[in-house]
Amino acid sequence: MKAAPFDYTRARDSAHAVELLAAAEGERFAKIIAGGQSLGPMLNLRLSEPDLLVDVRTCPDLRRYHDDGETILYGAAVTHSEVEDGTVPDPCHGWLSEAARRIAYRAVRNRGTMGGSIVHADPAADWLVILLLLDAEVVILGSEGTRTAALSGFVTGPFSTDLGANEVLVGIRIARRSSHVRYGYRKTAAKVGEFATAFCVALVDPERGESRAVLGAIERPPIVIDDLSHASTATGAEALVNSHVPGIDAPSVRLHAVALRRAVRALEGSGGSG
Repeated sequence: MKAAPFDYTRARDSAHAVELLAAAEGERFAKIIAGGQSLGPMLNLRLSEPDLLVDVRTCPDLRRYHDDGETILYGAAVTHSEVEDGTVPDPCHGWLSEAARRIAYRAVRNRGTMGGSIVHADPAADWLVILLLLDAEVVILGSEGTRTAALSGFVTGPFSTDLGANEVLVGIRIARRSSHVRYGYRKTAAKVGEFATAFCVALVDPERGESRAVLGAIERPPIVIDDLSHASTATGAEALVNSHVPGIDAPSVRLHAVALRRAVRALEGSGGSG
């Protein structure tokens, strides 16, 4: 199957993209495209049939980053491979680069963007889970100006966000972690590069008073778990999954509990990559 016919235009910058969306409102269904690694297949399957695609991949303001010493603001069109290769700074002492390396395949990482992944809001997507762990913020530009939102509130459900019709996600802000931070990571998939069936990341940063885990690859937005005191045991992890994700079947509870337990146990290791 091929995509339904659509018009295509390339935005000069994020403000121009907002103008193009606003001009189409009420008359044509317009969508933003960046790397196209999620939207492209949806177009070909006709799961999405926009009248207009606005390409923001080459917008200069979305390809930059800003480091203020305390946080790093990534432009939404920064690619997975740029994080992986260290082309942009890593506020997590190399862990963000390592996590990016585990996203899909290199061909996907070369084109896929951080912002596109977040807006797509697939519950199994790596960036959604990882950036929730890091308590990231998103910066959004619309016809009414710029607003900032916690990523935890921005994602409202599977494949659903509170991005308005005339808004463009322009940046992702992540705070620097201390040198004593530890990370845990566990992703279960049929094979390397495929979508996860269970996914958990965890961190402990004593200097910042942070201790949390995030469960992904469930039929709802990723779940944040703030109390890890019993997460390293089989019964404790299952109890946490049951309490935070009510209504899932027993096999899924066990699968996600294993991911949680192993991610938390990885915190005890020196690399914390699990």
